[in-house]
Parts: sequence; structure tokens; C-alpha cells
Amino acid sequence: MAVAPGDTRFEVAGHLTGNHIGGRWVAAQSGQRRADVNPADFSDVLGEFAESGGADVDLAVEEARRALGHWSGIGPVERAAFLTRALHLLEERTQELARAITREQGKLLKEAVGEVRRARAVLEFTAGQARLLGGVTAPAEEPRTFAYTFRRPIGVVGLISPWNFPLAIPMWKVAPALLAGCTAVLKPSPLTPLTSALLVDVFQQAGLPDGVLNLVQGDAAAGEALVANPAVAGISFTGSLPIGTAIHTGGAHRLLRTQLELGGKNAVVVCDDADLDKAVDAVVHGAFGQAGQRCSATSRAVVDVRVREEFLARLVARVGRLRVGPGFDPASELCPVVDTVRRDAALAAIAGAQRDGGKVVCGGGRAERADLPDGCYVQPTVIRDVPWDAELAQEEVFGPVLAVVDAEDFDDALRIANSVKYGMSGTVFTASQSRAFEAMDRFEAGMLHVNRPGVGAYAHLPHVGDKASQYGPPECSPEVFDFYTAWHSACIAY
Repeated sequence: MAVAPGDTRFEVAGHLTGNHIGGRWVAAQSGQRRADVNPADFSDVLGEFAESGGADVDLAVEEARRALGHWSGIGPVERAAFLTRALHLLEERTQELARAITREQGKLLKEAVGEVRRARAVLEFTAGQARLLGGVTAPAEEPRTFAYTFRRPIGVVGLISPWNFPLAIPMWKVAPALLAGCTAVLKPSPLTPLTSALLVDVFQQAGLPDGVLNLVQGDAAAGEALVANPAVAGISFTGSLPIGTAIHTGGAHRLLRTQLELGGKNAVVVCDDADLDKAVDAVVHGAFGQAGQRCSATSRAVVDVRVREEFLARLVARVGRLRVGPGFDPASELCPVVDTVRRDAALAAIAGAQRDGGKVVCGGGRAERADLPDGCYVQPTVIRDVPWDAELAQEEVFGPVLAVVDAEDFDDALRIANSVKYGMSGTVFTASQSRAFEAMDRFEAGMLHVNRPGVGAYAHLPHVGDKASQYGPPECSPEVFDFYTAWHSACIAY
């Protein structure tokens, strides 16, 4: 399905609109379908994709179960060869994938290219772990006894991925699952079905054996069936706290293994000795990149009152110049949000902050221009004087809305930063080495940053949250294999 360089709309190959089960593209058994609409232009419908139910999930799980014995038996080095072939194909198909991401998710084309690059980095790192998936030798308590540890794949896994990174997040689930020797059923967001279909198509093109990676498109019914299927040994989920909690409790009766990456309400602490230009750059990137639709997005700037006015003046000057527009327009600097639900939630959060005493100093409504198509456009919004315990300062918005919260000093700023139930990412801007290290000790967040944007970690570092942002082992990094494998020990008397 090649895409010409200048095209923004391309035909979706018919087979990619179905599920991929046991090596074949098939329609949902119910025959139901769901339209995939470009959030930048409601008149652009990419196609109608399968809307699956429990019967489709059960079939996919059964195919994954059948493929498990062969796949787990060939060893990680041979499995890595498939990942390496997929890596080369991913590079060849970068533009095709990036354009699909932009068209169905809405992000700027350069952001989509960056996402493909991140997916390649994750795949490259994971393939390189093949020769490291061993255990350790240990001393025995008896003579002539050899003791050691080793890993085994946990079995069939369900991978439930979100819409905000429709390629990178599925990749950092699929790649380690496959390398570990698990077989998988991927259930992506119904808002981004095409990108997930293309990912599976890449692995199919790489020669992955039938049934090792299966794709089931659909919404809650498919996800619930995946959690309920007794042949599924583990669920890796990225999404909201309520749904993650429901997955965990729904599988608890059968001791289902879960890996849950949940919400975030991330703060950038701006100290009175901060480089304000660098802090503003980081906040603009963190709060308004991808329209704020990242689990690690900056949604709070906690600013020392001694530099508040200067910081706000520089920030508002920058944000007020951001051009909202479609992802394919090279002049666009801020993309639409993914759908009308997210648009309305962002607008409701702005109205709620004003009722709580916040003052909108930039943006505050829908973005409307004569040249904008009918889509999900929200102005980049900055709200000052937000009380630290107001809803906007406590709850995730997942849109281009930044709360600026006053802090009396460094200790007060850390108190405010830690006042939320989440703990995904934390950032501090300061010229003080002492404050930087103290913040790393005291910030209740899984991913910590000093004097740089707080938007996630590298492919080889744990992507992990603290408190209600994470349950189970991290994603990415070598630690991810603590989810997809189980430890065993052996003692051999000779």
C-alpha cells in the first residue's frame, strides 16, 4: 500500500480494514464496522474498520495459543531475526506510516515521523536484548550441584493500546512480547485502526509465523473479552485510570498478570533561579506538542511567585503565536485533538477552571479560522491563578490546556507538584545543583527531568509512572521482560 509523497489522502487497502487472525485478514464475525474519520477534516473518512466482539477475540486467542509452542521453542536469537527484518521494513515504510498516523490521529506530520522513529528505536533496542535474556548461576548448598535461574514466556498476552501513539505504544508492547516468546492479540483503540493494521502488516511482511501476532479491532466489548478469556496469561494496557482499574479487578479472580500505564498530571517546577527561556521552551513543547495528548504532557507549570510575571509574559507571547491547523499543513504548529469527545472535555475543563478562580490569559475556546476545515481544533490555552487543589490542577485533561499554579518557594512547589494522585513525569528548572538532586529525591514521579522537557524517556530507559500512573513492571527497557516472562530456578545434582 504505497503512498505517493504528495498525497494526503490515500486509498486504504480493503484487507487492512478487517482483523488479522491466524495469518489471515478477516471481517468481524458480526459484520459490524466503524468509520475512521480524520479529526482535522470530518469530510475525510479513511474507511470502515471491523467492530469486533467476544467471538472474534476468542478466535484470535485460540490461534495465538496454537502458535505458542513453536514460537516459544525457537529461542530469542531466532525470534530477534524477525524483529530485525521488521525494523528494516519499518524504515522503508516510514512515510507511509507517518502519513497514516497524521491522517487518522491528527498529529503534525513531523510529530508522526518522530513517532515512527521512536517505534524503530524501541524495535532496535528490543531485538538487541535477544542475547541478554538469560538468568544467573548461583552457588549451591550441597556439593556436586549446579544451580541457576532462567526465564520462560508467560504465554498468550493481550495488548490493549491507545490512540495517542498508535504506532510507538503498540510497538513497545508487541516487540518485547514477541522476543520473550509470547504470542499476542493486539487490541488497538477504535480511533486509530489503520496504523495498527499497518504495524501488523509490517510483521506479516517480515515473515512472522501465522498466529504469533493477531489483531482484533474494536472497542470495549473486544477489550472485555480479552480480559475474560482464561487462555490469556497477561494484559498490557495503556490508557485511563478507570479502565486500567477495571482490567485489573476484572482479572483478579484468576490472578491475571497486568501491566498498566495509566494517567498523568505532570508538573514542571520553575524555580526563582531558572533559565526562563529554557523553561518556557520546555513548557510549550510539553504542554502543546501533540495538542497535549500525551501521558507525559506538561499540564501544570508550578512557578515561584518571584518569577511568575516574567515567566507568564514570555510564555503567553510564545503560545499566542502558535498556529493551529491540520497536521499535513507545514505551517501548522498545533494539531487538532483526536475527536469531539476530547475537544468538548478540553473546553469543559477551561470553563471549570474559570469557575474555580483561574484567569484565561491565552486561548480559551475552539480555534476558528476561515481556512480551517471542520475538525477538532482547540486554541492553545494558558490559565493563571489556578488554585493548587482546583480540578484543572488535579485531573488529567489530555488537551492543549496548561494550568499555571503559584508556589511560594521550592518546598511549596514540590508540595504542589506531589499533591495529585498521579506520578508519571516530573520536571524542575533550576540553576542549583542541590535543588536538582533534592527534586530527584522528592518528586513523586516515575520519569524525572532537570532543565529539559519532561516528555518521556529513551527506548532503553523504563517508561514508568509512580502512584496511580503505573501498576506492574515498566514498559521499554530491560525491565519490561519482567512482565512477559516468569522466573524459574533449577538445581541439578551431578
